[in-house]
Amino acid sequence: MSQSYEIDMCHGPLFGKIIRFSIPLMLSGILQLLFNAADIIVVGRFVGSTALAAVGSTSSLINLLINLFIGFSVGANVLVARFHGAGRDDEVNETVHTAITLSMVSGIFLLILGVTVTRTLLIWMGSPDDVLDQSSLYLKIYFLAMPATLLYNFGSSILRAVGDTKRPLFYLVTAGVINVCFNLFFVIVCHLGVAGVGLATVIAEYISAVLIIRCLMRSRGCCHLDLHQLGIVKNKLRQIMQIGLPAGMQGVVFSLSNVLIQSSINSFGSTAMAGNTASMNIENFIYISMNTFQQTAMSFTSQNYGAGEEKRIHKVLFICQGLVISVGLIFGVGAWLAGDTLLSIYSSDPNVIQFGKD
Repeated sequence: MSQSYEIDMCHGPLFGKIIRFSIPLMLSGILQLLFNAADIIVVGRFVGSTALAAVGSTSSLINLLINLFIGFSVGANVLVARFHGAGRDDEVNETVHTAITLSMVSGIFLLILGVTVTRTLLIWMGSPDDVLDQSSLYLKIYFLAMPATLLYNFGSSILRAVGDTKRPLFYLVTAGVINVCFNLFFVIVCHLGVAGVGLATVIAEYISAVLIIRCLMRSRGCCHLDLHQLGIVKNKLRQIMQIGLPAGMQGVVFSLSNVLIQSSINSFGSTAMAGNTASMNIENFIYISMNTFQQTAMSFTSQNYGAGEEKRIHKVLFICQGLVISVGLIFGVGAWLAGDTLLSIYSSDPNVIQFGKD
């Protein structure tokens, strides 16, 4: 692992290091949402509000199905950071190979699950007939990217654990730009509609996964990935699950509430679904910006715990709490004041904009 990308979380002043760590992490989250917003904007502008509703209304269902496994990446992050802080390089290496293997198995499982059950779940959610076929098609294509999505998330969580938030950002920018270009090509030139947006996402996800795995394979030191050593170390898997399962279940419960809300909104028709899609996308920008400091606190706390620097943990908590409150207030008030302008980016339909405001 190149030292220039790492941050020493266990020594020296904390505030500057937390900012240095969190800004690329926040930009990664915002860019990920921007690329998702590009999907929504492209179909909303060039295909129509029904396609916008079809793509956007699937996010709660996607999150419900993948959040449990994304929680496991939290377990990997905490474990790698703790062992790295304690200087236990062999255990870091075992955790890295176990985590990457787990991500591949989980991704294949989600691919099979998503392709086979999504239409049934959409029907249970009460998706309108004019949206159901397009939503189902989009989801089936989207879930082809699940192995890559989990590989990227687990790989980036490993890099974050040792203080590297820059390279995951670079890889995300590369994949995201490709995603936007393919979006425009498939939708505007090839007239593939929601299928084109799904295909663009799949291509971009696999590019980001290849870049993150290539990075780990080229890294030196404890985070080096050797494909010949992939496999499950039972005690590391158990520890990942002990930390990641509660985090994943928290995400599942949160997503389940959103699925129930989405089911209620579906009963109002595709225009209401389109408006909700736009407003939820804006809300997600605020959420992901605030959530950055949770992930920052997790990595800093884990490394300092492993290093036995428990006094620094209280300082990490205090700094991250102050930052998350400040960001939430600034972004939240800004979105409220600029609601009409922001919603008009997603759709020019006044009914969609009104539903988004309501």
